[in-house]
Amino acid sequence: MPLLTDPWFYALAIPGFLLNGISKGGFASGAGNVAVPLMALAVPAPQAIGIALPVLCVMDVAGLRAWWGRWSGREMRAILPAGLLGLVLGILAFGLIPARGMSLLLGGITLAFLARGLYQRFRGGSPPPAPPSAGKAWFWGATSGFASTVAHTGGPPLAIYLYPLKLDRAALAATTTVFFGVMNYAKLLPYWGLGLLDTTNILTSLVLIPAAPLGVNLGIWLQSRITDRAFYNVVYVLLALTGAKLVWDGLA
Repeated sequence: MPLLTDPWFYALAIPGFLLNGISKGGFASGAGNVAVPLMALAVPAPQAIGIALPVLCVMDVAGLRAWWGRWSGREMRAILPAGLLGLVLGILAFGLIPARGMSLLLGGITLAFLARGLYQRFRGGSPPPAPPSAGKAWFWGATSGFASTVAHTGGPPLAIYLYPLKLDRAALAATTTVFFGVMNYAKLLPYWGLGLLDTTNILTSLVLIPAAPLGVNLGIWLQSRITDRAFYNVVYVLLALTGAKLVWDGLA
């Protein structure tokens, strides 16, 4: 059948996209990088990446409506060109990475983001805001664009640059949303050329699309009702389980 019907796949994909949407809604911004790793437990990683893109594009529209005009122009001027450069490099590298290698890469990025988040939580103290740096913006922006292209996991590299700047919550959410909105729409044509947007993947994406605006609106609603810490706890558990499983599959 052209449409995926495995209930295990949808049991993983729907909560993953809800968490991703909640993050794009500005709640625990940058934490919702779980949809693709979760789906990759049920289907090959390249297929999970292809299915995710149309859903993420719809999610970006909902996020842009919520955060339009509130991004940091200074940071966008630095990270966006770098991200597009990373996107081009990611497309060139995509065909060179086998499916097992993609699982290993995706799992490694997932566990690295988890380790960074836990380190920041338990190191104690709060350093002063870091000054903007054009060099760091280009490096981490390009790294984010590359990771976003090959595995939809560009959030951790971008967070490494943006979080220390300590932008206000709205500016951080808006800057992140606009950056990945541009990245995702720029990936549509290259993904089509790579065969990632075939009939099966697009039809499956259409089934999952309702989770996109629902998750974003839920994230906006949750901002004043639950702490970021509680949300991160859920995300960290999912990242630990899925990252370990993907690394295992990549090494097996």
